[in-house]
Amino acid sequence: MRFVDEYRDADQAQALSAQITALCEPGRHYKFMEVCGGHTHTIYKHGLEDYLPESISLVHGPGCPVCVIPMGRVDDAIHIASQPDVILTSFGDMMRVPGGKGSFFDAKAAGADIRMVYSPLDALKIARQNPGKRVVFMAIGFETTAPSTAMTVLRAAAEGIENFSIFCNHVTILPGIKAILDSPDLRLDGFLGPGHVSTVIGCRPYSFISDGYGKPLVCAGFEPLDILQSVYMLLRQLDEGRSEVENQYTRIVPWDGNAKALQAINQVMELRPHFEWRGLGFISHSALRVRAEYAVHDAERVFDMPGVRVADPKACQCGEVLKGVIKPWECKVFGTACTPETPIGTCMVSSEGACAAYYNYGRFTRERVQEATRA
Repeated sequence: MRFVDEYRDADQAQALSAQITALCEPGRHYKFMEVCGGHTHTIYKHGLEDYLPESISLVHGPGCPVCVIPMGRVDDAIHIASQPDVILTSFGDMMRVPGGKGSFFDAKAAGADIRMVYSPLDALKIARQNPGKRVVFMAIGFETTAPSTAMTVLRAAAEGIENFSIFCNHVTILPGIKAILDSPDLRLDGFLGPGHVSTVIGCRPYSFISDGYGKPLVCAGFEPLDILQSVYMLLRQLDEGRSEVENQYTRIVPWDGNAKALQAINQVMELRPHFEWRGLGFISHSALRVRAEYAVHDAERVFDMPGVRVADPKACQCGEVLKGVIKPWECKVFGTACTPETPIGTCMVSSEGACAAYYNYGRFTRERVQEATRA
């Protein structure tokens, strides 16, 4: 395949649908988790559930990095931005994430100098151009974006740009998946592994899922046929009595990961003892922090941080959504008090958030479910 249209061919989708249906054991119900929010959007944007038999359910997981940022970390960032001569920079999808004291947009409206950037290198450029200011980059993301943050810190150190620092909120995917597996709330038959994260860490680290928990995982791409083929590969494993890690996304994902990217992360960052995930609580060794050797570029060392934990709004059920326990439309405030324009939870804000996917694309599926329930 050379062009994107080939990954969206309806005839091939129908053929895969027939193969999937043929592999389903009569009377058995299958539940697979797509870890990455990008998969959730593809599933609902392209109506992939229509190609699956009713015995297969796809549930979403904690693979949206913006969604898992706790409110207290947003408040910490706003505290940094409120300091004299500080420029806070951030990716655009963080600007509307609600904290306990409002969002970045609210703080910007109140006078804080908060700017959207497309990469940490843009933030470093701002630091070069403003030597009298302290420029902070709000670093978020899984292992997918951590290498670019690490390389930017290395460049800042090499150039001696000491007015640049990062507020590190990078999280790691494996502890999040383990927390899901250890949760008593959800029974899963397998996983669609996150494609973007896997371009960095590879497929091998997921072996604890198949070896220790007996669940198959397939690293999946993001086009419709990628996801359907990954579901087929999961069912084939179950049909053959196997539990392995397989790589569907071979055109992008190396089995052993990207050695240079991993080296950059390890040089600049180390695991935190624990880190709070929004809706999921504290998870041990699930996030990264800047090593002491680069303390001048670590905003948590440069600034006095309040570090106050802020409880999620009682009406928000982001935790249950992120664990796949409930569908977004089952949340009490979905589509009413909580919308993309007036978000209460992060799952409605991010471009990878499950609630945003359901709000934008999943309403027809919701209507069909409700009609089937009434019938």
